[in-house]
Amino acid sequence: MTAPEPSPAPATDATDVTGENATEPAGPAGPAGPAPTAVLTVERPAHGGHFVARHEGRVVFVRHALPGERVRVRFTGTDDDASFWRADVVEVLEASPHRVTHPWPLADALFTAARGRAPVGGAEFGHIALDEQRRLKAAIFEEQLTRLARTERSVTAEPAPGEAADGLAWRTRAAFAVDAAGRLAMHLHRSHAVVPVRVMPLAVPAINALRLWALDFSGIERVDVAAPSGGGEPLVLLVPAAGTSPRRVAAVASSIDGASVGVLDAESGQVRRLSGRTWLQESVLGVDYRVTGAGFWQIHRGAPEALVSAVLDGLQPAAGERIADLYAGAGLFTVPLARAVGPAGAVLSVEGSAGTSRDARRNLHGQDQVAIVQGRVDAVLGRWSEPLDAVLLDPPRAGAGKKVVRQILDAAPRVVGYVSCDPASFARDLGYFLAAGWTLDTLRVFDLYPHTHHMESFARLLPPSA
Repeated sequence: MTAPEPSPAPATDATDVTGENATEPAGPAGPAGPAPTAVLTVERPAHGGHFVARHEGRVVFVRHALPGERVRVRFTGTDDDASFWRADVVEVLEASPHRVTHPWPLADALFTAARGRAPVGGAEFGHIALDEQRRLKAAIFEEQLTRLARTERSVTAEPAPGEAADGLAWRTRAAFAVDAAGRLAMHLHRSHAVVPVRVMPLAVPAINALRLWALDFSGIERVDVAAPSGGGEPLVLLVPAAGTSPRRVAAVASSIDGASVGVLDAESGQVRRLSGRTWLQESVLGVDYRVTGAGFWQIHRGAPEALVSAVLDGLQPAAGERIADLYAGAGLFTVPLARAVGPAGAVLSVEGSAGTSRDARRNLHGQDQVAIVQGRVDAVLGRWSEPLDAVLLDPPRAGAGKKVVRQILDAAPRVVGYVSCDPASFARDLGYFLAAGWTLDTLRVFDLYPHTHHMESFARLLPPSA
């Protein structure tokens, strides 16, 4: 394909999409004035949404670039003691053939740099053709396996079931800030500064259809929105700013049409109903789940189906088996595992969040073969003495860690399934399994976050005797 011009014009009305005419912070600058710039040649991708370049012998992690490009960057982190610097692309001098027009001007580094500000976070790969995004993600995953797990593996990044050709309209959850004027807003990358937003192209249509950007959110600090897959209206959660009166919160809630509304206590995670219901019904492969507004659920509309299918294919749970579902959330995997092992089997569900653990209890009501324990995974496993046939873990971004891996190894299951949202922490934990003689049997990587650097994976691990 033909490389675009260095500063492509947006395909949409810039004022409507970005709030361009609003008062907002200027571009990155320090006490002495605007941040310095330099012309760099980009080398390769790196984990975290960055691309590697070098400046005067120092490694620079550049965002919004592509391998092989010659770009002008604005430095965003230049501490003398740092092992690397950070920078954002502000102009493309020699473009990659894989560079395309960004679908969201507010997150487009070139578009926003021309207007003296940084882009918002959340779509840092939007300037890359979708097939190339997946190729780069696969390469990054392979590099993490080589560097951290000391193993070679060819990886392919798979799209989610039903993925749109443009990779848009997939987010069923979105969190927004509120600017000083009470407008829906988003944070600039690595910044407390916010800019008003109209339309979020990555969000499912049900979220954009609420037109929350047209409302006055004065007195509200944060707005969380979720759209269910199992039917029913979206849920909007309001986090009031300190000192906001209940009357003001009620007035904001009454201005929202077409959604249930609640107040979220950001510290406790508790939700207070204002209108409608405080939970969402999700449906996955014919199974319904109830998830409270603040509870964890996969963000991509196709992610639950993709991951449940991968888990069941990988673990092959059988009637009568004993299985542990660690970091179990609201029971996305626990429910099908409980059905598979039946009343003669047993499933241990461990989740650290009290609210999400309550969701799991609702979703598994009547399943007497399931023990639902709320607490730290390492603490629960430390008290657990019964043998396990299979273990599934879906840890947060930091991974499971050496202690939990050791506890899993001590349980001597016939198979371990590892769902991960971070290739680096997964590769580190995989290294612990490999060092104990285990084998990486199946590995699937899913592009569940198009236009971002994030990805999800499922691994099937087998013990030395397998």
